Amino acid sequence: MERLDAIGSGKPNQEAAARSPFGFPPGWLNLPVHDTSRALFVPLHYEPRYAYPLIVWLHGPGSDERELFEIMPQISQRNYAGVAPRGFRVFAEDLGEEIWGWSQAREHVQEAQERVIRSVDVARRRLHVAERRVFLAGLGAGGTMAFRVAMSFPDRFVGVLSLGGAFPVGQTPLSHWTQARNLTVFLAIGRVGHTYTPARACEDLRLFHAAGISVTLRQYPWAPLLTGQVLGDMDRWLMEQIASQPACAVPSGDRSPCAPD
Repeated sequence: MERLDAIGSGKPNQEAAARSPFGFPPGWLNLPVHDTSRALFVPLHYEPRYAYPLIVWLHGPGSDERELFEIMPQISQRNYAGVAPRGFRVFAEDLGEEIWGWSQAREHVQEAQERVIRSVDVARRRLHVAERRVFLAGLGAGGTMAFRVAMSFPDRFVGVLSLGGAFPVGQTPLSHWTQARNLTVFLAIGRVGHTYTPARACEDLRLFHAAGISVTLRQYPWAPLLTGQVLGDMDRWLMEQIASQPACAVPSGDRSPCAPD
């Protein structure tokens, strides 16, 4: 049985909030008791007559769909709806155990695509979502999967955001590159402490430029990337895309750390 968690609406479940792995104070979460496969974020003071932009979030390795409740209040409590599917059980070699994550195995890619599309459909049934304001975002391997899904269905998304997730390789991720040129990309990397290095990001940046895809690349001095500054930059970038042109993505400029001085 599917469960949808909602933040910012309904009667708070303080006992569940106290158990939140993200440290929210009591009153933040409304958690039913049965199992879940995705989470839903309802904007504060939700107005049914307003069509909200939707952020589809793919959690980082070792986390799950509840990561949505960590990031959305730091991006904006009012401006966006959010939905997050859960990943797969994958083996983490560094931990020696299975965790929730995102594998690039072909069967997992296909299943991830279905989970993302179903999540968007669920959000649209429950909330008033703007037709051409759906953004796909993720952390680490979730960011890589966000690239993979967005490039496979570029007509369904207006932009893709990856925090420390490299562009995928193999299985022709740019097979729809002509349509993918309508997407805009926000890519965040850490200068140190992350497996996705600035050198690898520069390789991805050259690929984006060759494909004609608009990219905003932000480099931060630290990793992990779930910080108030990074999520605040995401909010500003999202609002720029939304304000520039409601119906489609438009180019956005930002100085790249790969650019010559």
